[in-house]
Amino acid sequence: MDFVELEAIEGLRWAWNSWPASKPDSTALIIPLSIMCTPLMQQPELPILSYEPVVCSQCAAVLNPYARVQYASRIWFCPFCQHKNSFPSSYAGIGETNLPAELFPTYSVVEYAPGRKITSGGPSSTGSGLNLSYKSRPNGLSSSSLSLSSMASVSSLAGLDSRSIGPAFVFVVDACSAMDEFRALKNELMRVIEQLPENALVSLVTFDSMVHVHDLGFSECSKVVMFHGERELSSDQTQQFLGFKHTKPKPLGTTSILQNQGFLIPVSECEFNITTAIEEIHCSHEVKRGHRPQRCTGAAISVAIGLLEGCLGNTGSRIMVFTSGPATLGPGIVVDSDLSNSIRTHRDLINGCAPYYRKSCSFYKRLSQRLSDASIVLDLFACSLDQVGSAELKDAVERSGGFMMLAESFESSQFRSCLRQIFTRDEEGHLNMYFDATIEVVTTKDLKICGALGPCVSLQRKNNLVSSDEIGEGGTFIWKLGTLTNKTCFAFFFQVSDEQEIQPGSAFFIQFITRYRNGSMGIRKRVTTAARRWVGKRAPEIDAGFDQEAAASVMARLAIDRAEGHFARDVIRWLDDALIRFASKFGDYVPEDPSSFRLSSNFSLYPQFMYYLRRSQFIDVFNSTPDETAFFRLMLNREGVVSSLIMIQPTLFEYSFDGPPVPVLLDVRSILPDVILLFDSYFYVVIHYGSKIAQWRKLGYDKDPNHENLRKLLEAPELDAEQLVVERVPAPKLIRCDQHSSQARFLLAKLNPSVTQNSTYTNGSDIIFTDDLSLQVFLDHLQVLAVQD
Repeated sequence: MDFVELEAIEGLRWAWNSWPASKPDSTALIIPLSIMCTPLMQQPELPILSYEPVVCSQCAAVLNPYARVQYASRIWFCPFCQHKNSFPSSYAGIGETNLPAELFPTYSVVEYAPGRKITSGGPSSTGSGLNLSYKSRPNGLSSSSLSLSSMASVSSLAGLDSRSIGPAFVFVVDACSAMDEFRALKNELMRVIEQLPENALVSLVTFDSMVHVHDLGFSECSKVVMFHGERELSSDQTQQFLGFKHTKPKPLGTTSILQNQGFLIPVSECEFNITTAIEEIHCSHEVKRGHRPQRCTGAAISVAIGLLEGCLGNTGSRIMVFTSGPATLGPGIVVDSDLSNSIRTHRDLINGCAPYYRKSCSFYKRLSQRLSDASIVLDLFACSLDQVGSAELKDAVERSGGFMMLAESFESSQFRSCLRQIFTRDEEGHLNMYFDATIEVVTTKDLKICGALGPCVSLQRKNNLVSSDEIGEGGTFIWKLGTLTNKTCFAFFFQVSDEQEIQPGSAFFIQFITRYRNGSMGIRKRVTTAARRWVGKRAPEIDAGFDQEAAASVMARLAIDRAEGHFARDVIRWLDDALIRFASKFGDYVPEDPSSFRLSSNFSLYPQFMYYLRRSQFIDVFNSTPDETAFFRLMLNREGVVSSLIMIQPTLFEYSFDGPPVPVLLDVRSILPDVILLFDSYFYVVIHYGSKIAQWRKLGYDKDPNHENLRKLLEAPELDAEQLVVERVPAPKLIRCDQHSSQARFLLAKLNPSVTQNSTYTNGSDIIFTDDLSLQVFLDHLQVLAVQD
């Protein structure tokens, strides 16, 4: 079973592709029934339908290819609840040879864009009605079309209102940066302003010890409203100081802009003013000797939220924070300004020696609720050699679906490439951004929804499909997403209902309904419907349908979720216990005989994934700061299966004179003097030159025409590494190092220590000085424990 091909069709990776028909049997699988869902995965042949979906009147599931249809009476039976529904009058011409796209057998994923004129490749709008016509029809369907004239004018008032206004961006800029840093940041912000659509709304907030909100509509001179950085203001207080008139809250899906205010206005009306304001930003306060700059980051973010709450209803908006140091006063403080007091470490957090940490986390947790309620996204660009407080901010950034990047400087290529990637446009000139999203899950009645892990917030809406056992964001069948991308992935968890007996061999269905605003602020719905079969307790389909890569990604998310409230050793113990029970259940062995233990190919890689997970930066935080750990876990919690696996078990490719690059074991024995290694851990990419290759390069042999092969060998990993850097957001750090150099530690730290200072035979291999268990020793221990009765 090719799980990657299935994912390309459905956008789903199932840890188990066949589910046992009883709750005890499914619990015995150790790894929970789960799906890694990428709701907006790019699909080249995705049908875009320019009308509203047909919905079951009982369970709200959308019409899909698994529905049973009676064409003569124009009735369809919902596969989820078996309820009988009538087709609307616009489906009068429906027939076996005249199907709408949502009933095509191969279209398990469709997208609805009401009121949009569709071009080639999908349903097209012609005349007064809509004709469903396709260049190619699956399964030999006829070329006759289905007229849906009454749907031509279907368009929500909210959609029409929102399209006249683009997304909103509040740039929150740290005014305590060094001059060189300022210059680079200003250049990138001006470039962003130039690239924004004319109807995009913009606002500028700067901060040091005070918060400065710039009035971009006042043209006579520079005008700002100042807030004291040590005060925590409510939304109403912020709006009152800004001079906003109080209005009734706006319902979901509507947009309104307060008149006669100049703090958030279309870029077409204030481009000169905002570029001038950006150019004039400077650090106006001298830093005392032996002290850190006075930064009120938390107060600035709170003011920015209050500004958007007062100006906009629930639409798409982003607060983009650019900072180069920690908050030193006011709400959200990370460390005080005295340099004699060091910034908190993981040990300080464990020992309770971080005086501001809990209070600041509580402050940002309150802000995260306001962000979610108002559909505001919080992005953090932290460019500093020191920590800035990303650990405290993580909850607000993650729950809003925001972007986080850590870099050393605003002058770095990492920062420039990330910011430019975020503001790319599609073929129609709209920003490649999706806002104000929700994702709803509908299942058949024999399943219960336990929860989700990812950049989402539970809306706490329950029905008879919601389980009382919660995992992650649970207690609901619908989640709020501030924003998402084509790569944003969520892990959903389910359990078998014990309310009725399930017949093995019967089918069950799960549907994901994702509602969002695209870059033009039009409302769309992506509907993904998937079907699988129930199987018996010991059915061979269970083993055959196990996706060990998806399972490793799911367990990684569960582990980092547990790590937020437990010590690392407790999380490792939980992972080890689950792995032992898993190996004992699915391994073939003679009891009490470790040498007889075997795992089939469907399960053989899973223990290896767990070995690298338990020693990864997500669990073992010894060599990471709290900010780095927060960033690593936030990224793992939103990336898909392929990217997650690279984070857990990095890839290693060998470049040599013997032929094209080949993958090699992530082992210290792979380091050889006459090869180049390309190492990818997702967060950084290492080009490692063997000692002989490094010496030849230093002697300049690659510049000699007689050594053309060496020149090509040196170029190949460089080209591949640059491609990885360009494709990934945030861009990984590119490190070039020679064997035995100090920078080689980035590679050595991730390799399997099969040869250590305690090894008897090294055979000339590199040595890793560590007391960690090697992969082989780990697997030997696993075999011993798994075969015990």
